[in-house]
Amino acid sequence: MATSGGDMADPSVEVLTEAAATFGLLASPARLQIVWALAQGERDVSALAESVGGALPAVSQHLTKLKLAGLVRSRREGRRVVYLISDQDVVTMVRWLVGRLAGHGEAAERVRGLGA
Repeated sequence: MATSGGDMADPSVEVLTEAAATFGLLASPARLQIVWALAQGERDVSALAESVGGALPAVSQHLTKLKLAGLVRSRREGRRVVYLISDQDVVTMVRWLVGRLAGHGEAAERVRGLGA
């Protein structure tokens, strides 16, 4: 495998495809907001819907997609299903990007101008 700058090997097509799929899921403002909320602590779907200001069915659908991708997981607490982050590295990445964009308004405008 070729290297490109430093000691990191170029990722395989499979890894890049998986990364693109993950970024694609997080490209939805609603799903990004759900990940952000879950980064603050685990919640059930009702608490998440209230927290993000979304309709219960829509939040549930977003959670299903995030769960299928392995970004969140769930566990039962009696009759409630509680959701939590599966991969703290995703939280680190989201916090870094959001913090960077929040601190650099001009950069955020450029990103929006790219149609991202």
